[in-house]
Amino acid sequence: MLYIVAMPIGNRADITERAKEVLASVDCIAVEDTRHSRPLLQSLGITTPLMALHEHNESQLVSRLVDQLDSGRSLALISDAGTPLISDPGFPLVRACQQAGVRVCPIPGPSAVICALSAAGLPTDRFLFEGFPARTSSARCDQFSRLKNESMTLIFYESSHRITESLADMARVFGGDRQAVIARELTKLHETILSHSLDELCQILEEDANQRRGEFVVLIAGASRNEDEIDPEAQRIIEILLEEMPTKKAAAIAAKITGIKKNRIYQLALTLKKE
Repeated sequence: MLYIVAMPIGNRADITERAKEVLASVDCIAVEDTRHSRPLLQSLGITTPLMALHEHNESQLVSRLVDQLDSGRSLALISDAGTPLISDPGFPLVRACQQAGVRVCPIPGPSAVICALSAAGLPTDRFLFEGFPARTSSARCDQFSRLKNESMTLIFYESSHRITESLADMARVFGGDRQAVIARELTKLHETILSHSLDELCQILEEDANQRRGEFVVLIAGASRNEDEIDPEAQRIIEILLEEMPTKKAAAIAAKITGIKKNRIYQLALTLKKE
């Protein structure tokens, strides 16, 4: 069996009892960086053998690891921090295991994305995780432009090396008055959660070098929508349904799929029928 084990994102006390039991019982633990993971595991009294699995060797090791798992060995996959595969290595191995019929068992725990979202004070019912933004300003601005009108809360990771430049590009594209949150060094000694407009956050980081240090989760409030505006995806759904069934039935099904009130969907369907 392959276990996907979430690890602390800073505070070592956040590891679960189940995670410790699994890590102590498997034949081997695949880690992103043995230098990072070994001290943590040793502090927990876990002596299971380690092997390095990272973006530079993952494709070469996947086949061999799947063969070992298929022969009855057990493996735990961890990342340096948080839940594996979330902007971290592991996807090719998990996909290969699923295709080979090897059972994959998640051991849930810390995740910087969810940790930041839970404390940000921004809408949590719908969110879009974009991982790390592009490295160059032009590519970042293109990425942000595609998301400018998205109504979901947007979540990014960013490093200390690019946080000021990324925030400046966000303010330029989303607008300096767009509400945003920076969650820095979550669960660690210098944890900071700042909620301001993008312009204000840019100024705070410019004036305080300490706020430019560490690891960041950046959350951007979604674009506000007119209450009468129908989401483009909802409109696409009703258009497809109208091709196959009467207006009333299409509206009823679209309402169930999208969660939009039936009368609003029905009025849209009538409008589309006339066009």
